[in-house]
Amino acid sequence: MANKVETELIEPLFNGLQKERFVTIATIDHETNSPNVSAISWVYAPDRDRIFFAIDQRSRIVENIKQHPAIVLNMIANESTYSINGNAHIKEERLEGVPLKLALIELTISEVRDVMFYGSKISSEPLYEKTYDEKAAAKLDKQVLIAMKNNA
Repeated sequence: MANKVETELIEPLFNGLQKERFVTIATIDHETNSPNVSAISWVYAPDRDRIFFAIDQRSRIVENIKQHPAIVLNMIANESTYSINGNAHIKEERLEGVPLKLALIELTISEVRDVMFYGSKISSEPLYEKTYDEKAAAKLDKQVLIAMKNNA
């Protein structure tokens, strides 16, 4: 039986996007027109129809989105893997209240699909550690989340 295609975030995904987490995004490279995948962690869903993420202004992702707004965000949650498709745009060229030069990207969701292969489930979600000063990382993460929420 085919998985149902949703047009907005289901509850476990929305709840999972209320804090920093590991996700990947696929964009179309502005130079090669081929897929480009990046891992990011500053993500936040202000509602079930949109996802914000913050990235360095110099990131290749910024120009990719300006040239080709269609993206896919991949998220592991709810014992499965989800493909979240939509169009993205630069909501803020420079995110206020953050010491780094970060752009705020807004993804407007068009569909959410469970893309886990048949007969399996995720037994453990990805974990990661910050490799720089723990206190500074926690402070920066909080600043970025607050700034994203202020743009909702």
